[in-house]
Amino acid sequence: MTENKNSKNSYQVPDSSSVDLSWKRFILPPIHKEGLKIFAVAALIVVLLSLVSACSLVICLPLLAFVFYFFRNPARVTPEGDNLIISPADGIVSNIKYMVPPKEMGLGEDPLLRVSIFMSVFNVHVNRAPTSGMVDALTYRPGKLVNIADKDNEDNERQEITIKREDGIKIGFIQIAGLVARRIYCPLKVGEMVKKGSVFGMIRFGSRLDVYLPTGVYPKVLPGQIMVAGETILADLNEKQ
Repeated sequence: MTENKNSKNSYQVPDSSSVDLSWKRFILPPIHKEGLKIFAVAALIVVLLSLVSACSLVICLPLLAFVFYFFRNPARVTPEGDNLIISPADGIVSNIKYMVPPKEMGLGEDPLLRVSIFMSVFNVHVNRAPTSGMVDALTYRPGKLVNIADKDNEDNERQEITIKREDGIKIGFIQIAGLVARRIYCPLKVGEMVKKGSVFGMIRFGSRLDVYLPTGVYPKVLPGQIMVAGETILADLNEKQ
């Protein structure tokens, strides 16, 4: 941080010398570790098929590129402020409604505002913590292959997560697998500390992530809005009514 010499302005200017503006940031972002194994297997298959027929590369190379694209884990810059709840997923806000959260999440029995973020196969599927705190509850539920773009059934595979902040406020969110495949990756453990904006897991292929906001807290997003995990401000706890 460099200090602004203007006495009328005490704003501390952030250091921007380390901002990556190279082509690699946009064309070759890092790949999530869970995707490395799948990418390696896919690359091996492409090599073996190319030994059989060079023509297979026409089909296989685009598929290999898609595997890399799907498991990408681009750098994100999380807004400062302990009061801010950040989007845990890339995608589009599919709905906002009052719903009673699953009792295992420990969020009470009253309806809370739930923000649902739908992820297509073209979105980044790496998920990031919406707030900092301790993992208070984890519940995994196996399920079926059902379209979850805007459904309230509980048939899909899901991972329920509750984070308890230092101020005692609990933020609950749910990873929900979709129609194409069901495979949720979430290595979190109860009692573990997480930092807002940090990667905590991912969901393979089309899926959804629901966030339950505390009573009196209203979302700063609207249905149809594009969300960026780790960056888009979902709600402000200081604006609690």
